[in-house]
Amino acid sequence: MSSDIVAAIDLGSNSFHMIVARIANGQVQTLDRLREMVQLAAGLDSRNRLSEESQLRALDCLARFGQRLRQIPPEQLRVVGTNTLRQARNSTVFLARAEAVLGHNIETISGQEEARLIYLGVVHNVADAAGQRLVVDIGGGSTELILGEKFEIHHLTSLKMGCVSLSRSCFDKGRITESRMREAELLVQLKLEPVREEFRDQGWQVATGASGTIKAIQDVVAREGWSREGITLEALRRLRAALLEAGRPETMAARWQLEPARAQVFAGGFVVLHGLCEALGVERMEVSEGALREGVIYDLLGRIRHEDVRDRTIATVIDRYDLDKAQAERVSATAWMLLNQVRDAWHLSAEELAHNLEWAARLHEIGLLLTHDQYHKHGAYILEHADLPGFSQSDQILLATLVRRHRRGFPAKAFEHLPKERALLAQRLCVLLRLAVVLHRGRSRHALPMLSLQVNRQQLALRFPEGWLDANPLTQADLDAEARYLKKAGFRLAFS
Repeated sequence: MSSDIVAAIDLGSNSFHMIVARIANGQVQTLDRLREMVQLAAGLDSRNRLSEESQLRALDCLARFGQRLRQIPPEQLRVVGTNTLRQARNSTVFLARAEAVLGHNIETISGQEEARLIYLGVVHNVADAAGQRLVVDIGGGSTELILGEKFEIHHLTSLKMGCVSLSRSCFDKGRITESRMREAELLVQLKLEPVREEFRDQGWQVATGASGTIKAIQDVVAREGWSREGITLEALRRLRAALLEAGRPETMAARWQLEPARAQVFAGGFVVLHGLCEALGVERMEVSEGALREGVIYDLLGRIRHEDVRDRTIATVIDRYDLDKAQAERVSATAWMLLNQVRDAWHLSAEELAHNLEWAARLHEIGLLLTHDQYHKHGAYILEHADLPGFSQSDQILLATLVRRHRRGFPAKAFEHLPKERALLAQRLCVLLRLAVVLHRGRSRHALPMLSLQVNRQQLALRFPEGWLDANPLTQADLDAEARYLKKAGFRLAFS
C-alpha cells in the first residue's frame, strides 16, 4: 500500500462509516467509502449496556471494514467512537472485541471533540463563505452544533439527542401520531433551551447540515419538490404533515425510497432538525457531503505533517492558566533527553509515546491552579475531565495518569486501569517524568550537567559527572527519596 493512503472510520450511534483516501499535492482524493447502518444505539438497554445482538452487528461490520484496511499502516489510520460508546457501561469489553476484529486501536472521543472534527470535515467540503457558519450534525445519539468562520471554531456544543434515541423514546414501534410528535418536539426544545439564546445572539451568515439524517431529509424534500436547494424551514413544515399522514416507517420507506433501517429512525431525526431550525431561526440549510470521518482524515493529516492540533491545545492551556513555561520546558527537555537514552531498551520508540511524555511534562504543574497540597491529584482530575481539542478520552486518561503519578506515591497497581498493552509503557514513561521533575525540583535556571541513564528491565543506573552530587546534596536527597518510591513498584534506582 502506498504511503500516501490514509483512512478513517467513524463508529457512529446509527451508522458506521469508513473512508479511504489518497493524498495528492496536498489534496484529499477519496478512493473508497463504506457505510453500514449498524444502529448501535438501538442496542442500549435501560442500564446503558450494549446487547450481544448489537455488538455482533457491529463486529460483523468491522470485520468487513478490516479486510479493506489490512495494508494501511496504523499511523495512517484513525478509528473513532462517538456517543453510544461514550454512554455504554460495557464499552470497554466491546472495544476490546472490536479492536481484535478490526486489527486497529479505537479512540472514544468526547462530544466536544466530535463537534470539532465534524466542523473540520464540513468546511473542507463546502464552498467558502463570508462571515460565520453554523454547522449542524444529527447523529444517532447526539447532535452537534458548531459556529465558526473559515477554519476557526468560535463556539460548539454537543447535545444528547439524536435520531435513534429520540425515535426509541417517542416513536416506539415506529408509530407516528400528533401526540407523539408533540412529545418529541417538547423534548427537543428542552434540550435546546440552555444553548438557544447564545447561538442566536452570535449569529451566522450560512447554515450547513451534515450526516445521514440531514442528507435523507434533503432527499425527501427534493423528491417531493418542496425545496430545490438544501432544506428550507417551509419544506420541513410540509414534511411534518406528510409524516403524520404516513404514520408508519414502512409507509415512509415505500413513499420516499428510504432504507428500512433509515425509515425506523427518520421521524426522530426529523423532529431534531425541525426543532433546531424553529428554535434558532434557520430559514435555509445547505447540506455537506463531508462530516466526522472527513474531519478525522484532515486531523490525521495534521498529525502526519507535524501540525498536530494537540500541540496547539497544550500551548493554549499553558497560556490560559499562566503556567510556569520555563519550568515546564526544563522538565520537558530533560524527560526527552532521558527518553532518547532508553528508547530501545524500554521499547519506547513510538513517536506517540514521546508526545505523551512531552505533554505531561509541560502540564505536570497544572494542579497548582487550585492548591499546592496534592496538586498532582488536582492536575490529573483537570486533565481527565477538561475539553482538550484533539485528544481522545484514552489520550486524556493516559495524560492524567502520568501527571497523577509524577510525584509522591508510585504503587505497582497505579497503571492497571490502562489497556494492558499501554500499562507497562505508561509506567516507564512516568518513571522518566518523575526523574525529570526531581532533577529540576530546585527550579534553577542553570542547565543540568551531562548525565546518562541506562536501564535493564526494572533496573535504572543514573550517572552524573564526578563530584556533582556531592556539590548538590539536595538533589542527592531527592533521588534517595525517589528510589524509595520507585522500589514499591519494583524498580531499582541507583545513582552516582
